[in-house]
Amino acid sequence: MKNMKNVKLESSWKKVVRSEFEKPYWEKLTDFVRSQYLNGKVFPPPKNVFRAFDLCSFDKVKVVIVGQDPYHGKAQANGLSFAVNDGQTIPPSLKNIFKEIQSDLGITPINSGDLSRWAKQGVLLLNSVLTVTANQPASHKAQGWEQFTDAVINILNEKRTNIVYMLWGTYAKQKGAMVDADNNLILTSAHPSPFSAQAFFGNKHFSSCNLYLTSHGMSPIDWK
Repeated sequence: MKNMKNVKLESSWKKVVRSEFEKPYWEKLTDFVRSQYLNGKVFPPPKNVFRAFDLCSFDKVKVVIVGQDPYHGKAQANGLSFAVNDGQTIPPSLKNIFKEIQSDLGITPINSGDLSRWAKQGVLLLNSVLTVTANQPASHKAQGWEQFTDAVINILNEKRTNIVYMLWGTYAKQKGAMVDADNNLILTSAHPSPFSAQAFFGNKHFSSCNLYLTSHGMSPIDWK
């Protein structure tokens, strides 16, 4: 990330969120993030900060899954919420997501935590905060990322309809509070973390999502 004018964001997204780059918070955010990358170890690598948008253009979004901030361990974060780089150990929350998919749909997800296979089908895997300092969870909280990702959800809500929002846990539910439930499908449940997974299991969000998509003339997501 260099400055407000040179944000390397996928073109369809850049068009709809361009006004955010002119706001005071964005300059402060880019200054903060740049200094963090220059002075320490930050995840994901700069080229992957906006990977969720790169893999899922604005007009292709069918599903939004909201996470908090990237994984803070070495070589884990890849710019997609809940995902890790291929070859990395699958984190507990994602393991539980896979378990629910298997229970709900009767399919066995691929044993890889890189969820680009979902993103390319129209699943926006959106973290609320897009960067993190190594080994310091939530270290880039309240620096401006939340305002940007709120704007992303707002713009989707204003310009798109019939999107499925999967909001797991209190944080994600708050993030999705602005979504119009009459023109989209909002699915809420407990977070898939081991601390709350018993209330996550059985939510049948994946079958509900695909049923909604097909009923609105869209192809379902292959959740493998």
